[in-house]
Amino acid sequence: MLNAQFFKDKLFNINAQNFEEHALSLFRWQATHNAIYRSYINNLGRDAGEVHKLEDIPFLPISFFKKHRVISGDPENQQWTYFESSGTTGQQRSRHYVSDSQFYAKVCQQIFEQQYGPLEDYHIFALLPSYLERQHASLVAMADDFIRKSRSELSGFFLDDYPTLLKHISEARSSQKKTLLLGVTFALLELSENYDADLKGVVVMETGGMKGRRKEIIRQELHQYLKKQLNVTQIHAEYGMTELMSQAYAQADGFFHAPPWMRIFIRDINDPFSLDYRLRYGGINIIDLANVDSCAFLETQDLGKYHPEEQTFEVLGRLDNTDIRGCNLMVSL
Repeated sequence: MLNAQFFKDKLFNINAQNFEEHALSLFRWQATHNAIYRSYINNLGRDAGEVHKLEDIPFLPISFFKKHRVISGDPENQQWTYFESSGTTGQQRSRHYVSDSQFYAKVCQQIFEQQYGPLEDYHIFALLPSYLERQHASLVAMADDFIRKSRSELSGFFLDDYPTLLKHISEARSSQKKTLLLGVTFALLELSENYDADLKGVVVMETGGMKGRRKEIIRQELHQYLKKQLNVTQIHAEYGMTELMSQAYAQADGFFHAPPWMRIFIRDINDPFSLDYRLRYGGINIIDLANVDSCAFLETQDLGKYHPEEQTFEVLGRLDNTDIRGCNLMVSL
């Protein structure tokens, strides 16, 4: 019998060969056991039983997470908890309900270690001031788990104590471990503007997160500025959002690599229901097969470009007339 645990147990064995089979199986299960998604499919006039290929799957707009409990399974289950998005004052925030926070931690660790190696090889410094100031932030949950699993006495969170942060980073650089600075964009900019921070050899990773503090510019300009100010050869980036269990990472130039169970599709910006594999630029749709407890098939509000040869994607900004999301804002200096 198929249930949520069945799909979670299969997740880390997904590859290019079995992705479609698994995705279609999860789609059929969620179309039955997720009341919001089922209603959305029905209102589109679609028959879930007639969906036999990935491009025919209806993608749920992430705006549904703001107004509904998007849950696959029993909504009365007492184990439900949630992650909540950031946002500017007055915005309605998205909530992503999950039944097992340890599964989220396992997913995050698996993705990071696939691309960067074991967490124990790192000192991890989290510069996430706006996220630490509120509850239910998925980014804080991920960083907290990473810090604990790094088994480093130097690792930790830093609210706005930049001098102590730089002191700890200096100590970490003299050890055999690698050093990772995970920071929201505005905090990295404040560090680079107000301190003589030479971070040569440090993996500096920005997560987005401006909360409307500055005017927008493209990520490329942001990274060029931070590289110069912090004396690093690359600015790494993490692409994630409250509505996703999985993350994608860019180790250079903003080209993101997704885990095997996450796939990017580009939709026509003038027709949200048009998925054409020939399209390389448009709105980003995502299948995240780790989203077992919610909905794995999401229409985001991001604008992107897909590179099929390298199987990477870029995030170019947001589509017009969408809410600003705190987790993925471009910035201006």
